[in-house]
Amino acid sequence: MLIEFKFENYRSFRDEAALSMEATGLGAFKDSLILHKNLRILPAAAIYGKNGGGKSNVIRAFWLAAQFVRNAQRTQHEKANIPMQPFLLDDDSRNKPTSFEFTYLLDDVKYVYGFSATKTEIVKEYLFHSPKGQSALVFYRNYQTFEFRENTDKKLRQLISEAVAKNQLYFAVACTMNEKACVSAMRWFREHLFFSRDYTDIPHQLLEYSEDPDMLKSIKDYAKAADLGIQDMQFELKSRDISELEKDADGVPEGIIEALTLFARALSENTNESETKLKLGEVHATSFHKGRSADGTEKLYPLQLADESDGTRKLMALAPGIERVLNCGGVMCVDELDKEMHPLMVEMIVSKFQSPVSNPNHAQLIFTTHDMELLNMELLRKDQIYFVDKRRKDGTSTLYSVSDYSTTTNENIRKGYLLGKFGATPDLQIEEVI
Repeated sequence: MLIEFKFENYRSFRDEAALSMEATGLGAFKDSLILHKNLRILPAAAIYGKNGGGKSNVIRAFWLAAQFVRNAQRTQHEKANIPMQPFLLDDDSRNKPTSFEFTYLLDDVKYVYGFSATKTEIVKEYLFHSPKGQSALVFYRNYQTFEFRENTDKKLRQLISEAVAKNQLYFAVACTMNEKACVSAMRWFREHLFFSRDYTDIPHQLLEYSEDPDMLKSIKDYAKAADLGIQDMQFELKSRDISELEKDADGVPEGIIEALTLFARALSENTNESETKLKLGEVHATSFHKGRSADGTEKLYPLQLADESDGTRKLMALAPGIERVLNCGGVMCVDELDKEMHPLMVEMIVSKFQSPVSNPNHAQLIFTTHDMELLNMELLRKDQIYFVDKRRKDGTSTLYSVSDYSTTTNENIRKGYLLGKFGATPDLQIEEVI
């Protein structure tokens, strides 16, 4: 479970920004909260803001830091640059380090992991854990100087520090050498974080759940539940029904993974490219819609993926990731959750995380959106609503919550946002219509 994510000097965010998933003392939707000892954690957070204000950069910051942490041991060879993107609209920030910090819970242990880096070196890095309730330092790093306070594995940790280059994360290198505390902490980054692949500056990644035999079933189930008119779906690879292959003992067999990956990518792309990639992957996806034959009897008629709407493909593309995180727990981040989808479809997705019945494993959803319907406070609490605004005077983005404002219990948050009370809206001149 994510408790808090902080970052600083990244893209449009010059100053520190914090996304806290700790609930405030509000009385609304208490049953939706995730309880752990004295903590009350939010299952979802929605981020609003005007176009170009920087709200997508919150998701990008989370993604960049998580990807670097879990892949650093493979990507950071001796001369590799660190993929930092500092704030560029002043004279100083571009030369200062970018910082990230995650506070999270895994297997009843609280972890705090953070690092600061320029494009050439790690400036600071640290990990705290609390296996016995009290916070304890695993390691602290200031450039190439390391500190270890626990006697357990201290010699191994010192040995690892001697092998860590200035552009490498100690955390990642320690995991390759089986340092127990780091291995345990790393599991959250590698097994409990999921991302939508829809942000424009992130290249297509290999589908994280492509080996999950339930992937195709979730696509079918979501398409039917969302009242898209789809009654059933059929998937074929080289004229073999994929649903039959799912019965293999080892799940989806080797050789089908690449084709399924191309299929999932095609779901969120334009029609022509979708069809091309499906053919290249030798995947044939057919949906069946209810219609009437010439004699008036009810009948199912097939449609190809290209014939489905953009919103339908968007929902189908998100479905496997949503179901996986709901089934195993973890955090899912989605940029523009409402893009091409009806507000009621967005509500359906958010409600799955808000309900303890459909979310027994304490999954969390963090998403950006323009969907005003979610501001009616009939599904989310005030402390689950965040805004991102960009200051005109210096081009810096700021992240803040409705909870930072003084609001009455019954205040109309949607109306207040549209009237500019919370900022983060475009300054537009609307022509009078007479």
